[in-house]
Amino acid sequence: MANPVNITVFRWAGAWGPFKVNIPCGECALTHDIIQDCIDTDLAGIEVELDLRDWLTEWWKPLPKGGWHAPIVLVNGKIISQGAALNRGVLTQAVIEAAMADNPLAGNHVFGKTGCPHCVRAKEYLAQAGVENRYYDVVKDTRALYEMLARVKPIIGPKTPVTVPQIWIDGRYVGGADALKDLLGLAQVEPNPDRGQCSLSPAR
Repeated sequence: MANPVNITVFRWAGAWGPFKVNIPCGECALTHDIIQDCIDTDLAGIEVELDLRDWLTEWWKPLPKGGWHAPIVLVNGKIISQGAALNRGVLTQAVIEAAMADNPLAGNHVFGKTGCPHCVRAKEYLAQAGVENRYYDVVKDTRALYEMLARVKPIIGPKTPVTVPQIWIDGRYVGGADALKDLLGLAQVEPNPDRGQCSLSPAR
């Protein structure tokens, strides 16, 4: 089983010598609410541990990582935000990246987008070969976009542009539509934009 992703928040609260803060600042409270809502919605199904800490009591702990201005948010020990209310997209991406690193992909998956002719070809190739798969639209599904990026960037390198489709077969990275065609040993399928289908689609 994959290890849970740890989210640590240092909020403006606690005590240091004569200084005491009993009520966290508004941005700290907002950051906590954003994190909790992300866990319940955007990150549903990903095991997450949330650790709330009082910055004034433990101010020295995030300092070696560059954290000095609460609210400070870390994902698996890496700072992703500080000094302002958290951007939920930044949190979602960081948690998904951490979760995917510890959770290999299994089965057949296609990450694509509407209107992409290469994505249409890839789906037609899989249909022609009778390969069941799960398809994700990375424009409409933010979580799928972050998962695709987290899985493909370590393979192609951080500076290589990510295009669609990105395809895995039996948990093994294939690449795009041309690589899939070669893997399956199929003939070329040309998209037909007039019908929104491929030239191998059944006549209507």
